[in-house]
Amino acid sequence: MERTDRRYEVDWLRILLILSVFIFHIGMFFNTFGWHVKNNVQTTDLNALMSFLHIWRMPLLFFISGAGTCFALGNKSLGRYASERNRRLMIPFLFGIFTLVPIQVYLEKVDQYSSLLDFYTHMFEGTYPEGNMSWHHLWFILYLFFISMVAIPVISWLRSTNAASFFTFVDKLVSKKGGLLLLVIPILISQLILRPHFPNSTHGFVDDWAYMALYFIFFIYGFIFAKSKMFAQNLIKQRYINLIAAIVATVLLFSRNYISENDMWQNYSYLLTSILVAWFVGLAALGFSFKYLNFNSKFRKYANEAIYPFYLLHQPIILLIGFYMKDLEMSIALKAFYLTSLSLVASIGIYVFLIRPFNCMRIVFGLKARKKEQLQVKVIPTKS
Repeated sequence: MERTDRRYEVDWLRILLILSVFIFHIGMFFNTFGWHVKNNVQTTDLNALMSFLHIWRMPLLFFISGAGTCFALGNKSLGRYASERNRRLMIPFLFGIFTLVPIQVYLEKVDQYSSLLDFYTHMFEGTYPEGNMSWHHLWFILYLFFISMVAIPVISWLRSTNAASFFTFVDKLVSKKGGLLLLVIPILISQLILRPHFPNSTHGFVDDWAYMALYFIFFIYGFIFAKSKMFAQNLIKQRYINLIAAIVATVLLFSRNYISENDMWQNYSYLLTSILVAWFVGLAALGFSFKYLNFNSKFRKYANEAIYPFYLLHQPIILLIGFYMKDLEMSIALKAFYLTSLSLVASIGIYVFLIRPFNCMRIVFGLKARKKEQLQVKVIPTKS
């Protein structure tokens, strides 16, 4: 039975964010950024929009993950929480490394191997990109698992009575006009300290501590939001303030190049404006989502379960279809339509027919096993 206190808007926003990741990766096939498989004709028209999306969509997804963690945790023990995180994150991560990721690396290096089976015999030869061992898009799963584990002491304190005065402070802060915007300060401090040492988003874990700290803070903010009495209420109430702040930050982000070409200015202005965009756009998206997406439907329940396997599947499917489409002579718009449609149908089809009905597949794709009565097809007797 589904909880009656479920925050449907959090589910809808998670679904929309994963779909935005899908669309983003469709765009990566056509823009001029480096990616695993590229179209024979590329365009710079997508670069600015995709750079903007890249800044805020993944931090917001970690925020939603933190909020979802709080809602799902309820009164469970932290030991049970850690066990569930292992099952739902590490099993799909390990499964994906040996099944989903090799397809992607092979397609990128197809000229070096006679077949996918031949590639598997060389799978452990070095780490990507020079070698073959990689986690590709599964970095998000690995980071989320690591952050979930590291956050346990913080979560323990936030659940205790000792945090009562802290939540009183948070509720007072976010209730002030523009108070939500001030929560960007800890994010800025962390990035000013770490970005000079770890400037790039590598997804490599061991050399990505600035972005790991960024995602950790968003995750904890999401947990605090779910525990706070006033956070959600003021996200809705101040949504237009946050939208204006997001627009101003975005304008500053894209206009900074016209102010100065000095390297130091470029580095620090990008750091400042990108962090402001990440937090302010996230706040605006949350506010409008909580205002207009707080409703339930059968599709919401179905999609909320399907979206995790969809995330795991979508990138290798895009690359596989894109690999066979990349040299076809057709316009970018038409090719994008076919790539999007075919990838969407394939991802959903694999989920519906190969994952959802079978418990062994559900487990390796991070879903709960269904009870026998849920898996059985009900037969309605007919009159003879």
